[in-house]
Amino acid sequence: MRIIGIDPGIAIVGFGILEKQGSKLRPVQYGSIQTEAGLPVPLRLKQIFEAMQSLLDTYRPDEMAVEKLFFNKNVTTAFTVGQARGVILLAAEMAGIPVYEYTPMQVKQAVTGYGGAEKRQIQEMTRMLLRLKETPKPDDVADALGIAITHAQFRAFISLSEGAQR
Repeated sequence: MRIIGIDPGIAIVGFGILEKQGSKLRPVQYGSIQTEAGLPVPLRLKQIFEAMQSLLDTYRPDEMAVEKLFFNKNVTTAFTVGQARGVILLAAEMAGIPVYEYTPMQVKQAVTGYGGAEKRQIQEMTRMLLRLKETPKPDDVADALGIAITHAQFRAFISLSEGAQR
């Protein structure tokens, strides 16, 4: 199974693609989609959408895991990131890829075993779990890999619940 994890944003979208074989995870590709500040938002959204389509066409993931948005301060940022998240979800839907969403707390719990873990701890555990020499940069990339790891761990529970519904 191939999973793409996404940390949505308007300036930087982190992505991490993992191959899951049994209980083993192998990084396939990871990086970021970046848009230039100052460009009109519709153009930035188009750039994100087209880059997502290209990633999905190239790597053909089976499932997408996306971080749920949580903002408590800057409403303007929340709206803009929400728009970016929308074009990411649209690209997945158009490619026929199921999308699963995880809260930051779920990611912290899955990656470190502690729902109150700090960002640095999550990034270091992500590096260790995937046997990477360095923590991927920018932080959004490490976060996206953490989201993909979370989905890989939750996947066993999803399969059980889907089987129970049939």
